[in-house]
Amino acid sequence: MKKAKPKTKAKLVPFDAVRYLTDDEAIAEYMTAVLETDDPDLLLTALGDIARARGIAQVAKDAGLGRESLYKALAPGAKPRFDTVLKVARALGVRLMARVA
Repeated sequence: MKKAKPKTKAKLVPFDAVRYLTDDEAIAEYMTAVLETDDPDLLLTALGDIARARGIAQVAKDAGLGRESLYKALAPGAKPRFDTVLKVARALGVRLMARVA
């Protein structure tokens, strides 16, 4: 009778959207999907993911914010001013668009 080999557990890696935000098209699709949820916290998370993919320090500089200010503005539960969101979106090369619901 053969001995059964012990089963090894599959090692799961936590999901990180940044790994998939490798080009402008992926970023645009991600933002479109997030905007369709009408969830402001998810929008901030998505902007943070894109900022991490592009480089937080450079995005903060391009948005005219300090790095720590950018982190605070995009933290879950934060209530950044709309002009801050627009500055960050512009720095990320993302344009928010409206369409008929």
